[in-house]
Amino acid sequence: MLTAFADPVSSAQVTFRAILDAMARPGSLRPLTVSLSPPRPMNRGAAAVALTLCDQDTPVWLDAELRASARVVEWLRFHCGCRLVEEPEQAAFAFASRAGDIPAFERFNIGTVDYPDRSTTIVLQVETLSSAPGLVLTGPGIRDRETLHADPLPSDVVQRLVSNRSLFPRGIDLVLATQDAVAALPRSVRVVEES
Repeated sequence: MLTAFADPVSSAQVTFRAILDAMARPGSLRPLTVSLSPPRPMNRGAAAVALTLCDQDTPVWLDAELRASARVVEWLRFHCGCRLVEEPEQAAFAFASRAGDIPAFERFNIGTVDYPDRSTTIVLQVETLSSAPGLVLTGPGIRDRETLHADPLPSDVVQRLVSNRSLFPRGIDLVLATQDAVAALPRSVRVVEES
């Protein structure tokens, strides 16, 4: 069994702060400086999010590639104690290793008007995150405009985000995770263009 955080308390605190900052400032890049060796194909960023935010009360959905890895499933169950679910709409958190394997956002729990906080947070593993031209974002937490380049993303990511924003205050939140950084596209973000 591969280990989790080398220093669980401080690593979880550092990771929580990075995720919180990323959600508060959509499109901004937040480094993850934790020591971690998750089983493949889960990357360090996604694993750090799981260790920080998932526990025995957290239903988790995995895409086909992650679910096919017995080591990933065993690692999550052992270190997080989380319950794996078959259907995306049952998940509080969803982890995807491949952009092309994410179902339509509407298939996940989008919350309700009374309880929008009960929606799914999708954690998508990406190879690169940068402030290079890509998505141009506006909305709460963004001074004027923010640019975010992430690769790979679903080919229809702009349409998905526009549709997701129209559901506000309901909708999913999207966390993008590389090996050593996170960025977030919460339901409040507006994609104004793709550069």
